[in-house]
Amino acid sequence: MPYLLRVELPDVPGSLGRLASAIGEAGGDIEAIEIVEKSHRGTAVDDVLLETMPGVMPDTLVSACNELPGVRVVWISRYAAGGNLFLDLEAVEAFTESPDEALDRLVDVLGPTFRADWAVRIHRVHGSGHATKGAPDDLPFVEIERASRLDVDGGESDDETIYAGARIDGNEIVVIGRRGGPEFLDSELARLGHLVALATSIARP
Repeated sequence: MPYLLRVELPDVPGSLGRLASAIGEAGGDIEAIEIVEKSHRGTAVDDVLLETMPGVMPDTLVSACNELPGVRVVWISRYAAGGNLFLDLEAVEAFTESPDEALDRLVDVLGPTFRADWAVRIHRVHGSGHATKGAPDDLPFVEIERASRLDVDGGESDDETIYAGARIDGNEIVVIGRRGGPEFLDSELARLGHLVALATSIARP
């Protein structure tokens, strides 16, 4: 079964190799790794897409990683997005193929790009517009100037959805959500803002 593991680890030579060895010994097979963030504290945050051997529980992988010095598992969940991490350049390609539909294509690719469960465009007057499957249809428009974490009133009732949004223009925003986390990192917010700005620029006649 595929899982996506987000892990914080020391940003030093050999650290990633030790992590890969621990995952392999615990019954996981790494398919892809993406660096999400590097900090000035000497740590990095990586997303690891992996497959598990039959009978291997995710707790086993978490324990194996957490036993490594300086390593902390931030989050783990099943990953059913088709087996590949969706990179930012692929996202850009998706919404540059048809400039007239760039903002809709942007919404379509934000889920796999940011490991979010859904994405939606929200207009100040008209409310929810183009959305992916599972997106709430009652989210309010929020005044934001830059990509940010959002505390959304009237959002999903589970109280465990993590929201982030970015400004398209003065009357429209895009919002993405993760059920159960993890929190959106500053680097992810920067990427979100950059992609939304690119799509907005491409969509302008």
